[in-house]
Amino acid sequence: MRIASLFAAALLAAGSAAAAQVPPPPTEHPQLREIADRVQPQALQATLTTLVGFGTRHTMSATTSDHRGIGAARRWVKARFEAISKDCGGCLQVVTPTQTVTGPRIPTPTEIMDVAAIQRGSSDPDRVIIITAHLDSRVTDIMNNRSDAPGANDDGSGTAAVLEVARVLSKYKFRATLVYAALSGEEQDLYGGKLMARYARAHGWQVESDLNNDIVGNIHGIDGVVDNTRVRVFSEGTKSTETPRQAAYRRYFGGEVDSPSRNVARFMAGLAEQYLTNFQVQMIYRTDRFGRGGDQVPFLAAGYPAVRLTEPNENYHRQHQDLRVEHGIHYGDVLSGVDFPYLAQVTRLNAITMAAMAWAPAPPGDVTVKGAVEPDTTLAWKPSPGAYGYRVWWRDTTAPRWRYHRWVGDATTATLKDIVIDNYFFGVSAVSKDGYASPVEFPGFAGSFVSPPPAPAAGKAGASE
Repeated sequence: MRIASLFAAALLAAGSAAAAQVPPPPTEHPQLREIADRVQPQALQATLTTLVGFGTRHTMSATTSDHRGIGAARRWVKARFEAISKDCGGCLQVVTPTQTVTGPRIPTPTEIMDVAAIQRGSSDPDRVIIITAHLDSRVTDIMNNRSDAPGANDDGSGTAAVLEVARVLSKYKFRATLVYAALSGEEQDLYGGKLMARYARAHGWQVESDLNNDIVGNIHGIDGVVDNTRVRVFSEGTKSTETPRQAAYRRYFGGEVDSPSRNVARFMAGLAEQYLTNFQVQMIYRTDRFGRGGDQVPFLAAGYPAVRLTEPNENYHRQHQDLRVEHGIHYGDVLSGVDFPYLAQVTRLNAITMAAMAWAPAPPGDVTVKGAVEPDTTLAWKPSPGAYGYRVWWRDTTAPRWRYHRWVGDATTATLKDIVIDNYFFGVSAVSKDGYASPVEFPGFAGSFVSPPPAPAAGKAGASE
């Protein structure tokens, strides 16, 4: 027995030594720069010109015309996804989740249809990163489905970004699945986001993040500020699905600013800093703009991490307005209100974020931290499939970004000597052999990326392909 115990101890020590000897992988990725370089402002402009040309894309507008209305726009987006798929040898599966709804802003039964393209991952096909934007548009009267509603910036700009990201990333292969989705019914009550979140649940997707792009093409603010160097990334602080018990734990031990969505925003900020020229993420500690909402909200309600990207200085004369001129002011969401070099920068950020997340392993599972009344802090976690190793992170409790880190090899526990748990927040990221790192996961439910369990099989009935 003693010999066996000594042998086991020797194996444990050898394993720890091996973990410590795993060298850190590279942290610079030329492929991300290559992806950013492939985004074309002229392609974005061509897409947006076509979308505006449909006159209106109101959710309750015409569906049978080939030239005007939401139906024509949906069919055109579907055709674009199919053309992109043809160029990559059929790498995309195009689906059209559909539901007929009524509500306060939809008084008669109306078909809501999302158009999405799915690029299956090679080794983690159930782990999904989604980019969304809403295809529908509106004017001053939310019920007016007849007047021209160009929807150039809100949200033709986001839809153009979705299609361009699909075009660029379809040329690469990833371990996780990427989904590119143009949603409908946002202006009428976020119906497209609700439909897409249900589709994800019904198909058992483990959604690592939804990047919702809504109003991402204008640089001229209503306040007179012109800014082409930033994009706002909104992220919730605490999970929408938090239970009272989980909230009580989080209030005592921390996590108010460390939801997975918030750590996706930090992840994006780091990528912009490293790979984009003169462009940065302005993190906003809110789910959305004050008193407003977008299609990321239904994803959050379903328990999925999600963020919203929006230009830093909006022009409200160009949002939800009838086309007109009053007192010398031009109202309406027209093509001239979009700056395509700026939209290209936002698109690049989306593309490198999706690529970096999809090439990385999933964030580690069940991260825990302990160290009460001790001089050291110890973290532990479950291994992430395909991870080469892990990096432990910590920061001051008032710091907005992760600041300190330590490579710990392929161990699944790490002790930070003389780092007192009381003074910092902690997290862990999983890293691939070629150095792609997941977003940081904060310990406990507050920071967990794990999606809710799949809906029962019967839940699939409401989604068509």
